Amino acid sequence: MSAAIPSPAESAPTARRVSTRVGAISESATLAVDAKAKALRAAGRPVVGFGAGEPDFPTPDYIVEAAVAACREPRFHRYTPAGGLPELREAVAAKTLRDSGYRVEPAQVLITNGGKQAIYEAFAALLDPGDEVIVPAPYWTTYPESIRLAGGVPVEVVTDETTGYLASVEQLEAARTERTKVLLFVSPSNPTGAVYPREQVEAIGRWAVEHGLWVLTDEIYEHLVYGDARFSSMPEAVPELAERCVVVNGVAKTYAMTGWRVGWLIGPKDVVKAAANLQSHATSNVSNVAQAAALSAVTGDLEAVAAMREAFDRRRRTIVRMLNEIDGVTCPEPEGAFYAYPSVRGLLGREIRGRRPATSMELAGLLLEEAEVAVVPGEAFGTEGYLRLSYALGDDDLVEGVSRMQKLLG
Repeated sequence: MSAAIPSPAESAPTARRVSTRVGAISESATLAVDAKAKALRAAGRPVVGFGAGEPDFPTPDYIVEAAVAACREPRFHRYTPAGGLPELREAVAAKTLRDSGYRVEPAQVLITNGGKQAIYEAFAALLDPGDEVIVPAPYWTTYPESIRLAGGVPVEVVTDETTGYLASVEQLEAARTERTKVLLFVSPSNPTGAVYPREQVEAIGRWAVEHGLWVLTDEIYEHLVYGDARFSSMPEAVPELAERCVVVNGVAKTYAMTGWRVGWLIGPKDVVKAAANLQSHATSNVSNVAQAAALSAVTGDLEAVAAMREAFDRRRRTIVRMLNEIDGVTCPEPEGAFYAYPSVRGLLGREIRGRRPATSMELAGLLLEEAEVAVVPGEAFGTEGYLRLSYALGDDDLVEGVSRMQKLLG
């Protein structure tokens, strides 16, 4: 009896089903934690979620009404320019001057599907294979993945709570090589809430100019600063950097519009044109209804933003106080955004409910299982031994969640 003839698929050499480039990307840890918390709550478990980086407030009514009106406009039922509605690009330029003192032209603005697309397209427009990007850590999970997708190499500069999670010029210089092309700069920071003082922003910007580096600065949390901290836009603080600087921003955090998916990048016209060409093939225009909502947001006043900031400030002080009451936890006071980033290295190796977590990832798992509290481990942000907790949730839920942590870790 003759042997069965193998199928072409069986006889072909083993091949990757997913490309190496995309297969190397990890899932967003913050979204994964949030999804798990929501699934557990749907199953009836009273999980308190500190994972998601989004305001718990609804989008202001006047913005929603602008979207409703846009739905009825026939011109928004069709394709519009891939780079964004002209009136929104103009409004973003005006808003940038109003809020940060940085003067740009509408042609320097590209409207994107959220800040994530702006970040990826900026790196894709700037990087060739092997170009290095200096990335201060802790960093938001998407940054290194966007760099790698664009062919670049992220080079981490690790900071910690002893310096308020601020990178110095000396640290950045130590990381610079002949392959360095871009510095990623984020202030206020996700995940730490760190805000760079203006003099340090200026010093870092001048260092970048001196060495001919590009800077990609993420300003998504510009309006969420507290106490004596002040936001400084690097291209405004260091005007000579403007021709080698890309600014990323959006409406998500300031106006409680994470689900609307509208962001933008601002930069030199040739870079913006290149990124717009990429976007024309990747997604075409951002949803016109969402763009109309964003137009209402950026041209309106900041009254709703001020009310949200007041609530975040109150929660910020509460969460820092309560976390620092736990033996083995050290939590510096964040000056911006809506995250606390405590060191939990003093808890690692300690017996907790019969277990001894050796990493912050193991500790996060223990908190979810034993206290029904969802947090994101520091490994997701490039620094093991920490946890990120978003305080963009209701006051009662915040107190309940940290109280559970206190009881478990006490």
